[in-house]
Amino acid sequence: MVITYPLKTGLYVNLTNRCPCACTFCLRKNASGVFGTDSLWLEREPTVEEVNASIDAQDMSGLDEVVFCGYGEPTERLDDLLAVARHVRGKYPHCRIRVNTNGLADLIHGRRTAPELEGLVDTVSVSLNTPDPAEYEKICHPKFGAGSWQAMVDFAKDCRAFVPDVVMTVVDVPVTSLEKQAECRRLTESLGVRLRVRPYETTGTSEAPAGR
Repeated sequence: MVITYPLKTGLYVNLTNRCPCACTFCLRKNASGVFGTDSLWLEREPTVEEVNASIDAQDMSGLDEVVFCGYGEPTERLDDLLAVARHVRGKYPHCRIRVNTNGLADLIHGRRTAPELEGLVDTVSVSLNTPDPAEYEKICHPKFGAGSWQAMVDFAKDCRAFVPDVVMTVVDVPVTSLEKQAECRRLTESLGVRLRVRPYETTGTSEAPAGR
């Protein structure tokens, strides 16, 4: 099974297939694998030791980033994610560490999680998707229901104190209109974080799975 896979100058880590959302535009609805991988559907969740071994098996000299992003929400395994991040930080100090997330870690674990990222994660990329809480429930179908959008926004805002780079993302047209993108930009500016408009993917050829 595919635990890690290189893409451009980054190494992507596929920790889990679990996710509390079922986004209508999620790439995994259309493809079993991306970027030359046969499948990112895991037979089982790899252990921390297996993930570290998969990372160590790569030629890390030409890579400058390790990205937690696969066919699932990486913060579902937050403790294991942090354990792997410590391994990367200690053995490959030249690599930045990024977490691509739906931003619902606090709801998943029932606690404030942003402080746990301090010193281990360089970038958190949060899927904003829409400036409207009701539309968020409609297109992302979070299992936590009402309040999920606000929890995601609060998580991104909280990360500013513990992570050097915080970015929120939306999917480009046709998923998100230019008008909604403008609203998202105003929101992210008010939060003090960056906005990135990512391409709408159906085949997985240019960015990370699930589009985050």
